[in-house]
Amino acid sequence: MTTPTWGEPTGPLTSAEFRAAAQAIMANIEQVIEGKSATVRLALAVLLAEGHLLIEDVPGVGKTKLAKALARSIDCSVRRIQFTPDLLPSDVTGVSVYNQETRDFEFKPGAVFANLVVGDEINRASPKTQSALLECMEERQVTVDGTTYELQAPFMVVATQNPIEMEGTYPLPEAQRDRFTARIAMGYPDPRAELAMLSGHGDHDPLNDLHAVADAALVRRLIETARAVHAADAVQQYAIALVTATREAPEIRLGASPRSTLQLLRTAKAVAALEGRDYVLPDDLQALAVPVLAHRLIPTPDAQLNRRTTDTIVSEIVHRLPIPHATRNPYDTRDGRAPYESRGR
Repeated sequence: MTTPTWGEPTGPLTSAEFRAAAQAIMANIEQVIEGKSATVRLALAVLLAEGHLLIEDVPGVGKTKLAKALARSIDCSVRRIQFTPDLLPSDVTGVSVYNQETRDFEFKPGAVFANLVVGDEINRASPKTQSALLECMEERQVTVDGTTYELQAPFMVVATQNPIEMEGTYPLPEAQRDRFTARIAMGYPDPRAELAMLSGHGDHDPLNDLHAVADAALVRRLIETARAVHAADAVQQYAIALVTATREAPEIRLGASPRSTLQLLRTAKAVAALEGRDYVLPDDLQALAVPVLAHRLIPTPDAQLNRRTTDTIVSEIVHRLPIPHATRNPYDTRDGRAPYESRGR
């Protein structure tokens, strides 16, 4: 299969081109991941929001499969890092090595110098090694021995981790979790999807048959198109209200950061584009509140004793906050586009 060409080589895509390209990527991934359409869609939305994805669940439910299927669906540079307790920060970022011939130090790039970095079981490495990803995830650059190296766009880290209760894991630092745009859980497949998996994966791995249906240039245009999606003032204020509520919740010791507000809105724009809209609905923010905000929060000791999860607390905040209603068209009336309409809870 050859990589398709959609429209002109640069600039945003039309709505039809965007949907065709996005559907091709999602359909390609779903050849490997059975019965997880919503999870696949969110993973693609995070990519289009220029974010990073954390996949957390028990072993054996397809976390690494999803990350590798996304990587193989895009014809770009891909590097995989297996995080282990003995992994060093220089293995991630790179190291300067003395060259005997030139009598000078030569930089050897680490695994982060790729468009898509797959970090497997990230919480099995030490916090020092985990922190090697901080600069590249936020600033799209790596600094080694006083020299800064820019990373190519698009750049995305897709990391998997086991629940912290599992043996041999280290909790991710707060700064590291805050750099992941969204956290998703794969969950167990339903019986029908598991039966299809037995039929399709029994004699061979479908990941080996996967071919790229997009390239880095196309992904950059998809990102540019998603970035242009309109968010009305009322929608932006609703995003701020959601994040502010996490900071004021009595059961939360550390609320969501301003970075999370920005990433929530960016991901909502990508979701709106995937659904064929050029404007964001409050419903988009509601649907994304848990995967984008919950992993950044730290509950109080009392909340932990009462087994109150951050997912539950964020869900309650979403149901408690009033939904904004536009009193007028959030677009210029000369534009001719329709205002957003909320579908309710």
